[in-house]
Amino acid sequence: MIDRVVAVYFSPTGTTRRSVSVIAAEMARILKVTVESYDFTLPSARSTVLAFKRTDMVVLGTPVYAGRVPNVLLKYLATLQGNEAIGIPVVLFGNRDYDDALIELRDIMERAGFHVTAAAAFIGEHSFSRVLAKGRPDERDAEALNAFAARVVEKYKESDDRKITVKVKGTPYPYRGYYTPRDRKGNAVDIRKVMPVTNDRCIDCKLCVEICPMGSISYDDVREYTGICIKCGACIKRCPMGAKYYEDAGYLYHKQELEEGLTERREPELFL
Repeated sequence: MIDRVVAVYFSPTGTTRRSVSVIAAEMARILKVTVESYDFTLPSARSTVLAFKRTDMVVLGTPVYAGRVPNVLLKYLATLQGNEAIGIPVVLFGNRDYDDALIELRDIMERAGFHVTAAAAFIGEHSFSRVLAKGRPDERDAEALNAFAARVVEKYKESDDRKITVKVKGTPYPYRGYYTPRDRKGNAVDIRKVMPVTNDRCIDCKLCVEICPMGSISYDDVREYTGICIKCGACIKRCPMGAKYYEDAGYLYHKQELEEGLTERREPELFL
């Protein structure tokens, strides 16, 4: 018996949150149970250990970074306590591919004590771009999200067999390495240490400080980065003045390459 559906997500620009929330809300509506959410995007939220119970159905969502679950989340995700709850991993990718992210997230949930009975990869606007998968998840995606939720509930009602783990696409552990962009000569483009810059439109509103998932932007000087940048796009896309941007040549080349080469619409992939 399920008495609660929980949406759990890391979502700097909101695409993962929107997708996971739709799935969870539809599941709860069909099951006629309560729905709750937990957003662990900000560093403060990742200090809380989440423990679930057998009567929970948990939709756990993360974006795909370089074809994998963001490595900065692995330590926190390892603290989750599934306690035999039903788990549904969901990844959001920016129209390129999700590579081994979904199988990795499935394995994380299984190790945490969830029974993973379904999984899905959906598409969200790419964190680097306002063009690539623009506006997604869109209305068509919403239909797929709701349909996936209904199928998960139907599967649960048909058989609550918690011994079978869903099979998903991907390379079993050890997973493939993180996706590496390359230039026209085939040389690796390393953007790991690239940071956004700030132009004169900045009004020092501090929003970027508040929303940075790594807590890496200085409160005293929002042009200064005190920690790592994971290229999540939050400070750029959510700045009300459009004051943040990238100027690194390698980053801009990779962004253009993605936008020009990945114009065909990718569709969700569901596993039940």
